[in-house]
Amino acid sequence: MTAAPQPIRVIQWTTGNIGKRSLHAIIGRPDLELVGVYAHGADKIGVDAAELAGWPEPTGVTATNSIDELLASRPDACCYNPLWPNVDELVRLLESGVNVCSSAAWITGGKQTPEDLDRIRKACEKGNSTIFGSGAHPGMTNMVGMVLSGSCERVDEIRITESVDCSTYESAGTQAAMGFGKDPETPGLAESVRVESEVFAESAAMMADAIGAKLDRMSFDVQFTAATDDSDLGFMQIPKGTVGSVYGYHRGWVGDRNVVSVGFNWTMGDHVTPPKPLEHGHVIQVFGLPNMRTVLHCLPPKDWTEPGFMGLGMIYTALPVTNAVPAVVAAPPGIVTLKDLPPVTGRFAG
Repeated sequence: MTAAPQPIRVIQWTTGNIGKRSLHAIIGRPDLELVGVYAHGADKIGVDAAELAGWPEPTGVTATNSIDELLASRPDACCYNPLWPNVDELVRLLESGVNVCSSAAWITGGKQTPEDLDRIRKACEKGNSTIFGSGAHPGMTNMVGMVLSGSCERVDEIRITESVDCSTYESAGTQAAMGFGKDPETPGLAESVRVESEVFAESAAMMADAIGAKLDRMSFDVQFTAATDDSDLGFMQIPKGTVGSVYGYHRGWVGDRNVVSVGFNWTMGDHVTPPKPLEHGHVIQVFGLPNMRTVLHCLPPKDWTEPGFMGLGMIYTALPVTNAVPAVVAAPPGIVTLKDLPPVTGRFAG
C-alpha cells in the first residue's frame, strides 16, 4: 500500500482584503496545511488565523511579523498577497526554498528593474524554488484568452478589457493611483497610470509569447473623462471636473500590427459617461480565424450573505493564486507563468 500524500505546508503572507480570502481557502483544503501567517498590523500579531479569516474553529496557527518564525515552520509554499511586491521579502523566501504564489503585481517580473529580476532568479536557483503570479485581471482573464486562441487557425490579436464600475472596490489609495479624483490635465498623469498598471503589460507579453509572437515594442494609451457632477462614494470623493473614467490599454506590437492588448474601461460614480459603455465584466476577444469573444461575470452564489459584492472580487483575485499552489510546488525552479503550468482548477466542495 502507498502512503497518502502529505499536505503541502503553506504560509499566508498578509491578511488584508485579498489575503484573508486566500487564508480562508487554505484552511479549508485538506491537501494544504497552514503552518504560518504573516501580518503587518500590530493588532493582528498573536491572533489565530481562524479569527483573521472568518473560519469557525481555531487553527492553532497565530499571526506573526517575524520572517524567521515563518521559515522555522518549514513551509513548502507561500501565498503572497500584499498590494505591491517587496523584492527583499521575495528573495528571502525563495532563497529559503519557499515556492511563492503571488497576487502582488507579478506576472513575469517584467515590471522589476533588471537588477531586482536578477536577484529573484538567483534566489530561485539558490533555493531550488519557484515564483508564480496571477489574479483575476491580469491573471485569469489572460488564461481564458490563451485558451480561446486554441480554437483559432490564425490569431491576429488577443484583446482583454476590464469593463467595470470600480466604485465597489473600496480602496482610495489604489483608485487615486489610477487617476480617479484628479484633474484630467494633471502633468504626467498618463505616465503615472502607465507605471501603476504596468503589470498589465507583463500579461500582454506573456500572451504574445504563448501564441508565438515576438514583440518589437510595447505602448500605452489612455483617455481620462471628467465627472459631470460630484460623487460621494463613502471611501473617497470624485468631485465634478475630476477624473471619473479611465480607459486605456497596454499594447504589444509586431511591426505595425497590434498583436496583444490588455486594458481597462473603468468608471467611478454615476456622474460620468465612459468612451465605451460598460459591460460589467471582463471582455475577452480573440481576433483571427475565427473570431472568439466571451465576457466573464463574477456573480454571487445563492448562499452569499456578505453585504455588497466587494468580497466576490477579492475571492476572484485570490483564488487563481491559492489554487495554483500544488502546480507551482511541482514546477521546475525559476519564474513560471500561466502559460507554463497545467490548468489551474478549483476544488470540489463535496
